[in-house]
Amino acid sequence: MAKEKNEALYIIPLQRVYWGGSRRTRGKRAVRLIRDFVKRHFKADRVIIDSMVNEYIFSRKIERPPRRIAVKVIKIDEGIYKVLLAVPIKSQG
Repeated sequence: MAKEKNEALYIIPLQRVYWGGSRRTRGKRAVRLIRDFVKRHFKADRVIIDSMVNEYIFSRKIERPPRRIAVKVIKIDEGIYKVLLAVPIKSQG
């Protein structure tokens, strides 16, 4: 039987959001890709994305999300996982 993961670090490639579709939906597709990635790797029922991850994705506007993102995934409860930034980014505000 496989050992259950409680937390892990991942570098998620987001280049796929640049393929096809509208430029205006790239940020939204990046968030969905992160959510699907965590669901696939952890067999999660629910994925909570931290606001810092969201701010980092939209930091270069909706049309140009980063090509990759380093995240830390933590298990909160049975089937519920939270996605945090692995490397904290200073706010520009």
